[in-house]
Amino acid sequence: MAELRKRGLTTAVICSTPFEKLGRAQARIFGVPELPLVMISHPLGGIAMDNVRERAAQAIPVVLELLRERVK
Repeated sequence: MAELRKRGLTTAVICSTPFEKLGRAQARIFGVPELPLVMISHPLGGIAMDNVRERAAQAIPVVLELLRERVK
């Protein structure tokens, strides 16, 4: 993801809330501290598909906004 970001592509990482600090640290380590983190509720693994859809519904507006910003 970091290399794609460095090449100017619109990128983001979908991250559940307990991993936000780790995600930001990794972005800094890999040289892309501005890498957007799209935060979703935790957990993602081991949940029913309806709950996965809820997580996706949380992420979609943020991802769309990132894409809109890219087009401006």
